[in-house]
Amino acid sequence: MKKYSEEIIAFIKENVKGMTTKALVKLVNEEFGTDFTESKMKSYKTNHGLKSGTMCGIPEGTPTKLYSVEVREFIRSNYIGVGHQGMADMLNKVFDSNYTKGQMKAIYARFKLNSGRTGRFRKGDAPVNKGKKGYSYPGMVATQFKKGNIPRNWWPVGTERLRADGYVWKKVAEPNKWREKHVLIWEAANGPRPDKHVVLFGDGDRQNFDPDNLILVSQKQLVRLNQNHLIQNDADLTRTGIIIADIQSKIGERRYKRAL
Repeated sequence: MKKYSEEIIAFIKENVKGMTTKALVKLVNEEFGTDFTESKMKSYKTNHGLKSGTMCGIPEGTPTKLYSVEVREFIRSNYIGVGHQGMADMLNKVFDSNYTKGQMKAIYARFKLNSGRTGRFRKGDAPVNKGKKGYSYPGMVATQFKKGNIPRNWWPVGTERLRADGYVWKKVAEPNKWREKHVLIWEAANGPRPDKHVVLFGDGDRQNFDPDNLILVSQKQLVRLNQNHLIQNDADLTRTGIIIADIQSKIGERRYKRAL
């Protein structure tokens, strides 16, 4: 078995809780320049009795390539009474995505979400449209969609909406393209947001859109900030926290180089 320095061993033990194997591999390799793979890390965790303690290896609220934090929170806030296809339709409308019924079935099962719907007819029930092919119920004709009509749930470009995740989103294009308002404000002042970066609210207030309160950090910095609780209720203190996070990363890198 390959031996690692005490710094690496302690770092892994400190950060394994609440992290997927993939995320832990990325964090350790970036911190120490090691060559861990997911397979190696799984073996290491098994040999040392380390567990993430997360459901299906995915920590609560951690964004993934398929399900962002915003999507997860939307599902958790709206799943009651909504079936798999209904949830897929809602997500596709709100997030301009292309989720399927099968994907929703999988995520409901993963997080043990019970909509309360069985999807079955009770014995003796009959479909409401049985024997009524082509039939229009009273008042139905007046409300049927006609070519050129605007749907009731249509919102004009420029509309702002507060979503369940606490972020304000703004419609930027048709038919249903929305983006986070704070990111748009930051980009208006600084240009396109770089890849693998996020925009933070410096004071933690998701309604404070002052450009001075919006701070760009890398995903690596964000991990450090969250792990060490360095995001404060004051933008200047959070900026100081970013400096501390960067120093911690540099110290880790130098310790690893000295241990080689």
